[in-house]
Amino acid sequence: MVDPISQIIINIKNANAAGKATLTLPYSKLKESVLEVLKREGFIKDFRKMGKKVIKTLEVELIYIDGKARIEGVQQISKNSRRTYAKAKEIKPVLNGYGSLILTTPKGILTDREAKKEKVGGEVLFKIW
Repeated sequence: MVDPISQIIINIKNANAAGKATLTLPYSKLKESVLEVLKREGFIKDFRKMGKKVIKTLEVELIYIDGKARIEGVQQISKNSRRTYAKAKEIKPVLNGYGSLILTTPKGILTDREAKKEKVGGEVLFKIW
């Protein structure tokens, strides 16, 4: 079974490398929450839920500025074999605030800035810049 976070990261990297405007992912609520945060932070243009009942997918529109992908890099932190957690005080900015750290917290999926503002920690999923 593939980790849903690694599936998002791998598909985004591959779509950017191939210059694709959209990509399709199998649906899950976790993926939908992560994509909502990425949209709010301006890393993706939009996403929408496709299909009905059993076979649902998420179609993601990527952003390109002058032919260059908006997402330059993604690095997974927590993995199935090793989970990484951070307290609110331990959260540091990614690339001096240029990127974002995505965490799953008791208040939902948040970025590093939102988690520090809410004063909550949680599992560190991945970095994106």
